[in-house]
Amino acid sequence: MNKFYKVSLEQYIKDANRGAAASEEYDRILLPRRATKLSAGYDFFAPFDFTLSPGEEIKFPTGIRVKLDEDKFLACFPRSGLGFKYKLQLANTVGIIDADYFSSPNEGHIHVKLCNNGDKVIEIHQGDAFMQGVILPFYKTDDDESTDIRTGGMGSTSR
Repeated sequence: MNKFYKVSLEQYIKDANRGAAASEEYDRILLPRRATKLSAGYDFFAPFDFTLSPGEEIKFPTGIRVKLDEDKFLACFPRSGLGFKYKLQLANTVGIIDADYFSSPNEGHIHVKLCNNGDKVIEIHQGDAFMQGVILPFYKTDDDESTDIRTGGMGSTSR
């Protein structure tokens, strides 16, 4: 079963590192959803207002986690319009959320780092869609023998 959830309030406060504002933001976090019945991507919504001048970047937790079937992953991209109009990009170009990330010690909390690589100021308001996630299947080679289990959060699979 593929499904989005909010992380716990405690995890969001810990990861957001924004003091009392994090508690208020948490209640306004929206679960990702598709804009139309034929949309491939699930829109992620900003948990707070932010502005990015040209050349600036911001890293923040989304408040969201996703439970995925073992043969699926979530690919995260900037919203097409923001990339096209403003050259807004994810720092890692495409975010890959593996199915086993859901059970990581940080509750599978999805974080994002956005970069304004354009020449215009970008204003994102709380509740604005800024990123989209597409749930995709993946395949393994016939000789794949991986049996390792995730023991950490982001970037932990290469350690």
